[in-house]
Amino acid sequence: MPLTLSALAELCDAQISGGDSAVVIASAADIKTADARQVTLINSPKYAKYLHNSKAAACFMTPELASYPAPDGMTRLLCEQPEISFIKAVNLLHPPVDLPGQIAPQAAIADTATLGQAVYIAPFVTIADHARIADGCQIHSGVSIGRRVSIGKNCKLYPNVVIYDDTRIGDDVIVHAGAVLGADGFGYKQQSQRHLKVPHIGNLVIEERVEIGANTCIDRGTFGSTVIGAGSKIDNLVQIGHNNIVGENVIICGQTGISGSCTIENNAILAGSAGIADHVTIGHHAVVMARAGVAGNIEAGAQMFGSPAKDKKTAWKELAALAKLPELLKQIKLIDARLRKLEKN
Repeated sequence: MPLTLSALAELCDAQISGGDSAVVIASAADIKTADARQVTLINSPKYAKYLHNSKAAACFMTPELASYPAPDGMTRLLCEQPEISFIKAVNLLHPPVDLPGQIAPQAAIADTATLGQAVYIAPFVTIADHARIADGCQIHSGVSIGRRVSIGKNCKLYPNVVIYDDTRIGDDVIVHAGAVLGADGFGYKQQSQRHLKVPHIGNLVIEERVEIGANTCIDRGTFGSTVIGAGSKIDNLVQIGHNNIVGENVIICGQTGISGSCTIENNAILAGSAGIADHVTIGHHAVVMARAGVAGNIEAGAQMFGSPAKDKKTAWKELAALAKLPELLKQIKLIDARLRKLEKN
């Protein structure tokens, strides 16, 4: 939705400096590609080098960055939190597509399913017995919703999402394409050299404002619930095993794997490709860095790195020492040769 610079600045808590406040802004773009009808952002001095050659009509920045040279005519939009203001601008200039409340004739919906008002159901959706979908939801093509599934208001399920029986989803949840929610966990007991499957009769509970990335899998509980707390954000290609309790506002980055029966407390961050063993507790505000392997509990606020994961300062010192090993080995060989020569003499 196009807006004048003056309107955009007011809506995004920014002060105009220079340029023409009547210019109409059509969209947003990054600093390198923005053109004369677009607004952009710099949030760090390291990006200020791109400002001078930018063709953008306006740029969000802090007052401290305003001293960097900019093209004549570019408007500086000064604000204390330029990234937050830019996100507001993007949402205003690029509003989400408002799908009409309608049900495609190609959808297969059980007679006992309940649909709220203004629900969009795309072709080839299947909704099983006693499922409940609240007002304002968008269910895209190929989604499969199991028996007794409950979905809150204003949720978006993108194509080919599969939701197993008894899963409960809160309001304002987004699930991206190909995610599988509530499948059986990976549980077996060995009997007579064969693997006996452990039945999974629990469920999956996803609280409000959670976003789940494409092709992510979250298993149901064995007998109780696997829980994803309110406001948590889960990236693409994440595996979360059975009986996990994930707290509120947790960040889980791509290709992370979490074994069963773990507790991830509020505001923890698991970076890309982290691996978490079973029955581990990760404290609130802890950070597990990329590719770390966690085999034991992590205290609140800790920052862990490496495999096995250690305090990041210790792990980095060990890496620095390892980098010196080739030179140390050379020195040891020289010392050994000198000792042998002395002994021979």
